[in-house]
Amino acid sequence: MLVLRPGCECCNRDLPPESAEARICSFECTFCRSCAEAVLKGSCPNCGGELVARPRRPAEKLAKFAASAKRVYKPEGCAK
Repeated sequence: MLVLRPGCECCNRDLPPESAEARICSFECTFCRSCAEAVLKGSCPNCGGELVARPRRPAEKLAKFAASAKRVYKPEGCAK
């Protein structure tokens, strides 16, 4: 099951499950669109993988398969 993390690892911006602004890599590292494009140039600073739009889980499925509450914040890996 895909982990829907609640925020951007770079700027700590909230990224709720329904957000179209979330970007992820294949390891589910999560970033906002702004950081993914402008700062990271589409590449994950943790693994070097491609950052793509995070799929949105339908609201009716969130009740049974909730988004993660674990926030990962590592701004040192996102230096401008």
